Amino acid sequence: MGSTIKIACNLAERSRVNEFDFGNIDFGKVYSDHMFVSDYLDGEWKNPAIEPYGYLQMLPGSAILHYAQSVFEGLKAYRGQDGDILVFRPDMNARRLNRSAERLCIPQLPEEIFMEGMDELLRVDKAWVPDLPGTSLYIRPFIFAMDEYIGIRPSEKYKFMIFTCPVGAYYSKPVRVKIETHFSRTVAGGIGYTKTGGNYAASLYPAKLAKENGYDQLIWTDGQTHKFIEEAGTMNLMFIIDDVLLTAETGDTVLEGITRDSILTLARDWGQKVEVRRISVEEIIDALENGRVQEAFGVGTAATVAHIDHIGYEGRDYTLPGIDDGFFSRRAAAELEGIKTGRIEDKHGWVHRISG
Repeated sequence: MGSTIKIACNLAERSRVNEFDFGNIDFGKVYSDHMFVSDYLDGEWKNPAIEPYGYLQMLPGSAILHYAQSVFEGLKAYRGQDGDILVFRPDMNARRLNRSAERLCIPQLPEEIFMEGMDELLRVDKAWVPDLPGTSLYIRPFIFAMDEYIGIRPSEKYKFMIFTCPVGAYYSKPVRVKIETHFSRTVAGGIGYTKTGGNYAASLYPAKLAKENGYDQLIWTDGQTHKFIEEAGTMNLMFIIDDVLLTAETGDTVLEGITRDSILTLARDWGQKVEVRRISVEEIIDALENGRVQEAFGVGTAATVAHIDHIGYEGRDYTLPGIDDGFFSRRAAAELEGIKTGRIEDKHGWVHRISG
């Protein structure tokens, strides 16, 4: 399909890619040479362009600095065996960005700007897509308010941007999590289903307390009663109890994860019994105490599949079985990795291929 938008290109004078050690990648610390930008002005998105990655200029009165009117997404690109760039389900990210935008009073972004801007950026920075096992190019699209006005109202000007960075594993080992029953990430009627900075800012303090006590992440519970499992800060959650795959239903407090959806699809393809429903803390603790939890793991773009080996609750830690080759989570992680890199047939049309 040909391009439907005209993208101006202002390329960097030289690339930094040869200075980067792809064998030693820290997550999210080194960025590729270019970024894509587009502005919302006078009621329409315009000025799509590729520019060198660099600083932004804004005044202290810019609305984004005060009221957090912004949304973002995260997805990954992989190097295919034929050299093409493969991006996993970007159409879902484009749609989810607009769902978040609607809740934050941000104008809808035409999908062609998202997709064609991403495609052109990845063609320009193709050399930054790593090909070592367990690595990828992380893609961060985001929109933020640009009005120079501190009155409380939706902005009239916005900027959409995409930048990328090579990444390795988000979690290098199984994670320890704690069920949170005091602090709340979000509440019914709130913005928990959106990807907006405020959701993550609210989680930082309780997550800091958890880390001080030896945990990597929190399991968030519902904000009203703290009796039901929702999600972790960077992942949706899944459990296998008595050979049944359980995960919380989505809604206005749980993000509709793309990795979550993909794993549920694979599970049903394989004949795995699946239940998507409310999951009580009491149910999980009872299953842990009686040795019925066979697996617990988080799923998300950054983590892909992260095995959980300890769950803390009210001062007690429960140890889960060590992961082995027979685990569903290991099979699902390997299947997704194979599909994303083109080594396994893409039966669901999930992979977006960028040639040239």
